[in-house]
Amino acid sequence: MTMTTNKKVLEFVQSRVDLCKPAKVVWIDGSKELYDQLTKEALSTGEMIELNQEKLPGCLLHRTAVNDVARVENRTFICSRKEEDCGPTNNWWEPAKAYAELESILAGAYEGETMYVIPFSMGPVGGPISKIGIEITDSIYVVLNMRIMTRVGKNVLDALGDSNDFVRGTHAKCQVDPEKRYICQFPEDNAIISVNSAYGGNVLLGKKCFALRIASYQGKNEMWMAEHMLILGIEKPNKEIVYMAAAFPSACGKTNLAMLIPPEGYRKNGYKVFCVGDDIAWIKKGPDGRLYAINPENGFFGVAPGTNVKSNPNALAATQKNTIFTNVAHNMTDNTVWWEGLDKNPPEDCVDWTGKRVNGKTATEKLAHPNSRFTAPAVNCPCLSSEFENGAGVPISAFIFGGRRAKTAPLVYQARDWNNGVFVGSIMASETTAAATGAVGVVRRDPMAMRPFCGYHMGDYFRHWLDMGAMIDKDKQPKFFNVNWFRTDDEGHFIWPGFGDNMRVLDWMLKRIAGEVEGVETPIGVVPKAEDINLEGLDDFSVEKLQGILEVDKEGWKKEAEGIKEFYKTFGDKLPKELAEQADALQVRLNG
Repeated sequence: MTMTTNKKVLEFVQSRVDLCKPAKVVWIDGSKELYDQLTKEALSTGEMIELNQEKLPGCLLHRTAVNDVARVENRTFICSRKEEDCGPTNNWWEPAKAYAELESILAGAYEGETMYVIPFSMGPVGGPISKIGIEITDSIYVVLNMRIMTRVGKNVLDALGDSNDFVRGTHAKCQVDPEKRYICQFPEDNAIISVNSAYGGNVLLGKKCFALRIASYQGKNEMWMAEHMLILGIEKPNKEIVYMAAAFPSACGKTNLAMLIPPEGYRKNGYKVFCVGDDIAWIKKGPDGRLYAINPENGFFGVAPGTNVKSNPNALAATQKNTIFTNVAHNMTDNTVWWEGLDKNPPEDCVDWTGKRVNGKTATEKLAHPNSRFTAPAVNCPCLSSEFENGAGVPISAFIFGGRRAKTAPLVYQARDWNNGVFVGSIMASETTAAATGAVGVVRRDPMAMRPFCGYHMGDYFRHWLDMGAMIDKDKQPKFFNVNWFRTDDEGHFIWPGFGDNMRVLDWMLKRIAGEVEGVETPIGVVPKAEDINLEGLDDFSVEKLQGILEVDKEGWKKEAEGIKEFYKTFGDKLPKELAEQADALQVRLNG
């Protein structure tokens, strides 16, 4: 059975049949009947475990192999035809050699197995910013996760029609051999091949592989942007909703900001926050000349540890039905799940993420893997935006960049204009903690939080950002801001309260966008006047403390400016001259 007459799709599917030699082929039509049948099969083989259907209706638990628990950057390749198009932040593999090696691994990989054909749409089906992919896989886990994370089914193929504009994705579990694990993107061929992994981030090919690595390359050529950004909407008391997109490296509170709950005072005054997306934004110029963004995903692939009622009640609520949990602990007392940071009561009797039965109170190791995950439907999120299914996207009024800096970056500052904003995004950085490396304060630069996800040379990526700005009239360009929730005192404690109180900083941005408040000019950009940040309800947080974390340390920034120039050397003659000029101008202002 096939669901399309599209010759290119049929050729691609047949090529995988001929290479991988499955016992049978199943096309995923999006029907509940088929999903129920596949779930039943996965439960019968033990690939999935059914959880307490009263407490967690529709929820399943899955465990991966212990050697297959995270994305593997060193096994991830950009297979561009020319090495110079790959750039210094990516691993390059010559396409002809990559295809030869991958096809030798894929040869007969599905023998005795079922091959699943998943037609999926990134973004609402048929939307003006949406794109289509076909993922071939031998994993029911992939099928059931892709159902949550993307729009899947026959209607996707109907929307594609006879077009050749679809991404060809091939996945095979093989022997889950880390020595032969490859996650390869072929930008010029619209193709992705992932072998020897069964972990979500490496095998849900709609996610980072397509939505960022391939889509960033497509966006460069088609004049749109694929960014590692959350999208949120803030409704003001006058009912106007302002949309912002924000990029943060990992461990900087991205999902928490996407699903922020404003402090009580703001809620009483009529402020609301809506989540459009927590991870990826596709951004295109709209008919009115503004930039519009969609979240191309249909669910959340979130990190479980640390998610709780205090840190992110909306994310936790999203996991309460029709969710797949991966590598968390299985609470045997009531057939539910648990992870570190959920609460302070590890289950008395549980099976840890490796499948070992343990007494929670005596466990010396983590019960859930630190990168354990939940795959939850976006529709479950209590603060999901009513614009979530709007294929035309939401108008973006601000871009926010951020990192984890103990001293250097102030709580918030605004860039001067578009090009200065691109500069601010290009120098994004976080400092390592002792837990991560044993060396505190080592600066790791992660431009626009895209370092692991840009599908081409990052110098060309910066150029694309500059070109996109040149396309937008100045009065319609989003404002650029940089935030740092992580300033610490001399004892290493965070000064700013964070979480919902980050609304106070977003509120200042709203006022800047509306032209309602002045700021203070500094060498790095415009910082708030302390009195313009609303501290009402923060009884133990003084204006003096606030002034301290708004200060710009000139000497610290002089060192930062030197580090920026060193980093920029990485990109050689591909670095746009506008950014080199921005770095020079920063030094002049600091020395002025």
